[in-house]
Amino acid sequence: MSALEVTNKVVEAINSNTYDLIILNYANGDMVGHTGKMRAAVDAVATVDKCVGRVVDTMRGRGGITLITADHGNCECMVDETTGEPLTAHTTNVVPFIMVSEKYRDAKLKSGKLADISPTVLELAGLEVPPEMTGQSLLSK
Repeated sequence: MSALEVTNKVVEAINSNTYDLIILNYANGDMVGHTGKMRAAVDAVATVDKCVGRVVDTMRGRGGITLITADHGNCECMVDETTGEPLTAHTTNVVPFIMVSEKYRDAKLKSGKLADISPTVLELAGLEVPPEMTGQSLLSK
């Protein structure tokens, strides 16, 4: 399914008011990043940018919270600086964690690690974080 089709389905799901949580993965940057083709990566990122914009706008219109992150980088670094060859592997670069929400407009997010994302989502949902989770919420108190 293409990013545009996925976005249409997600916007429809948001507007249905059926779900308390929707998790969405746009694989475009990752998949194209593995090819080492710069133009394709630029196009993939532009497409995802537009699609994420639609999702964020829809969530804002419904008073929801949008969280945007990744588990690794890829197409943000397309050329190996040492060899000049295409870099087609995942990177270990820091990834963003962005929250868009009117309710939490003034909230501050701490830097953290991937293990902190689930506790953050649970806190936003008003649910208890199980003791088995080692991460901490990224919401500053």
